[in-house]
Amino acid sequence: MEKATLTIGEQVIELPVIIGTEGEKDIDIQQLRAKTGFITYDPGYGNTGSCSSAITFIDGEVGILRYRGIPIEQFDRPNPDFIEVVFLVIFGHLPTRNELSEFKNMLRENEHLHESMKHHFEGFPPYAPPMASLSAMINAMSCFHPELLKLDEEGSFEEASARLISKIRTIAAYSYRHSKGLPLMYPQPDYEYCANFLHMMFSLPNKPYKASKEIEDAMNLIFLLHADHEQNCSTSTVRMVGSSQANLFASCASGVCALWGPLHGGANLAVIEMLEEIHKGGLSPEKCIEMAKDKDSKFRLMGFGHRVYKNYDPRARILKKACDKVLDKLGIKDPLLDIARKLEELALKDSYFVERKLYPNVDFYSGIIMRAIGIPTEMFPVMFSIGRLPGWIAQWKEQNEMPGAKISRPRQIYIGETIHNYIPIEDRK
Repeated sequence: MEKATLTIGEQVIELPVIIGTEGEKDIDIQQLRAKTGFITYDPGYGNTGSCSSAITFIDGEVGILRYRGIPIEQFDRPNPDFIEVVFLVIFGHLPTRNELSEFKNMLRENEHLHESMKHHFEGFPPYAPPMASLSAMINAMSCFHPELLKLDEEGSFEEASARLISKIRTIAAYSYRHSKGLPLMYPQPDYEYCANFLHMMFSLPNKPYKASKEIEDAMNLIFLLHADHEQNCSTSTVRMVGSSQANLFASCASGVCALWGPLHGGANLAVIEMLEEIHKGGLSPEKCIEMAKDKDSKFRLMGFGHRVYKNYDPRARILKKACDKVLDKLGIKDPLLDIARKLEELALKDSYFVERKLYPNVDFYSGIIMRAIGIPTEMFPVMFSIGRLPGWIAQWKEQNEMPGAKISRPRQIYIGETIHNYIPIEDRK
């Protein structure tokens, strides 16, 4: 086994080297503090492997994303199916025809909320942030299904997963309807997952909404392209909460809270806000491109580049095609969408962006698609949550099944005051 040698003063220790199946090399420092008294310092954990996982592989340098070893590009099929990817991510293999049919039946059986749960929406003001409602309602589900908290019995994990995957879209749609003062629309059992969600979002009692194939396919792609993305902030949060043996509902609710942050789940919202500012300011796309290249300008071109991908985001390539189909199908005349398309065209031809590999990312195209469909910007992080839920469930399952799993407990470097004495209040100045 390969070893790494660490020298601290006169002390020399060997640390095991772990090599992943794709050749990534990691130094195992689990015994570092016990052997040396030292810990590592890595704010943001950018160089720290918090776990081993068999779910998702990313190589940001060349633009690779794979679920359980399958390249993400292979899910861009004539009829993309989010639920097929849900099954793959959670259970570790592509479903057979019977397995997929049975799992979809479980989703249909669990698509309704308990009638008492709907009263919770009445307690939220219409202006309540949708992510607050979503996290609260996922936690509330544990009150209505206490038999699924321990997941000890065979089949109970699959049932809990189906309940979460199915009900999250119902919760999301209901929270939107409540915020608009619209009547709640019950799910349609003969609709597929994404078509059903869009029905609950946009139908009226006297005017049913049925998504076109282009829109339904685009929604499937948005969800499945977000299904998992390694140890990002929300996924790491789910693992950390789950490491205390917190139940699946509580752990996934914590993921929603982490995703709520504008630096994580709000990226596609930032794209639309940027487009609105450009439109209101009367700026041309050409001017914005020049401002983005000016290091003294405060203008930032949102939706270009990615912290992980130093190449073209593979998810963006897929969504770009779906975006073009949706916009062509709808024929929408929207100045923001016109600006977005022009920015994309200019950036892809500009050497400044090409040389720095600042390509449009998945947030750029997903924001444009959702706006075109009619999904309001405040719902964008909720859409992200629906897509990411299978990854959270899979990561929670993987961690809980890991032999010798420990509760997460990072160390710290204390930089506060050294010891000093308590001063009675009458002696304080």
